[in-house]
Amino acid sequence: MDVDRAPRAWIRLPSGAPLDLINPSPQAWTDEDLAKRLARTFRWGGESLWAWPLSVAQHSLLVLELRRAWADTPLPVGEQLAELLHDAEEGFLGFDCISPLKRVLGQPFSDVADRLMRAVSLRYALPDWTPEAHRVHKQADVVAAASEAVHCTGWSRDEVRDVLRIEFPVLDVDPLQAIYGGMAWEPWASDVAASRFLAELKRLTKAR
Repeated sequence: MDVDRAPRAWIRLPSGAPLDLINPSPQAWTDEDLAKRLARTFRWGGESLWAWPLSVAQHSLLVLELRRAWADTPLPVGEQLAELLHDAEEGFLGFDCISPLKRVLGQPFSDVADRLMRAVSLRYALPDWTPEAHRVHKQADVVAAASEAVHCTGWSRDEVRDVLRIEFPVLDVDPLQAIYGGMAWEPWASDVAASRFLAELKRLTKAR
């Protein structure tokens, strides 16, 4: 293939560095880039009952905290990183694509997202999911989604079950409130979400 005609999709990151979404380098971004991008990428199409939409950064911290709370023994650092970064590619895409829409968008979109996630996995040396770890991860991810839908976005509990087809329960207690304070289920401002996500990322990578 002519190199000049190879598919490219460059974005500029907060640090000023370029990232090619089609052929991402694992070293193209800083931790601060990733934290800011995830804090500026919103879930639920940006819809919110609050002053701010819910960011992917805050969602990622919620899923991580659920996995920690459910574990019988301390969660290995590698698994904690995998939980924290499970949606990291969305920060670079700037788009939290729900699973039903991913199926409609098809293989080209999945390929781009997968390449970005592979770059993240290489950068942070993420472990492969075991079947059991992935099962519990998906449960935490969906429980988080059900709870966000009600408390952050305004879906009713019946709609979560009947429209969104989520059978997992909606949490009443916000696991992040005990850690960070504030009002239960309130989405954080982007700079706050970025700072908290970055602090956790640096803590885990240092523990590695």
